[in-house]
Amino acid sequence: MKKPDDLERAIYTQICRSNGIRAREIAAVIGADRTTVNRYLYASPYISDLCYRDESFRWHGSIRQTVPHRGLSDYAGWYGSAAAFLAQDEETFLRELERGCAFIGRNLNDTRGLFHSFRDTRETVRGMLADLAPLTDTSAWELVFELRIRRSRTIRIYADVLVIACGRVFSLEFKMKDRIDPGEVSQAAKYAPFLEVIFGPGWDVIPALVLTRAHDVFTYAPLGGSGGEIPVLSGDLLFDLPAEYLGLFSE
Repeated sequence: MKKPDDLERAIYTQICRSNGIRAREIAAVIGADRTTVNRYLYASPYISDLCYRDESFRWHGSIRQTVPHRGLSDYAGWYGSAAAFLAQDEETFLRELERGCAFIGRNLNDTRGLFHSFRDTRETVRGMLADLAPLTDTSAWELVFELRIRRSRTIRIYADVLVIACGRVFSLEFKMKDRIDPGEVSQAAKYAPFLEVIFGPGWDVIPALVLTRAHDVFTYAPLGGSGGEIPVLSGDLLFDLPAEYLGLFSE
């Protein structure tokens, strides 16, 4: 899956920020000629798979680059605010997650303890929100469980959990383990560049690996030979990730 070039990304952003926009309006805003814009509108995988044109020739994004991110629920097992998440008991949450996963085509084969991992992830996220409560109001934060964007063979974007808050998108890969696996570090970071396209300018995507069987871990692990690194945290210290990146400890 290839990242779009700057012009393609600018066109996609204008569509996803609008309530419907025509090709000539896009061209005027981004300073490109209409012919070039039209070529992208009908050739870009992101636009053809994640946008649509109405009968008035206005283009719309399936996932809006607004808060809340309307349309994101169509690609999620569960999507809602942190307040709504905390208000649900475990069984209600799991029923909704199961229905959402079936809708988006998430394989619910439980032979490897899938639902046990769902419960484990839920409890870890609840613990994170509880730990953050003395530091900030998280009620309006957006949460996504089991993101699956796969409208074609071209667009494939997955995430276990997204925490969306204050210009940051924390993309969390959960593992019920206590040791760092380099392959899983790469897996956690794999879709971050494409999530940056989906959420658009103004949103920083921070991938992280969460080890729910570890304790007192907050470190950074290298990404192969790229020279980059991502956070790796134990479940009990997950609150440190948003607190660190949002500057909550300094308040």
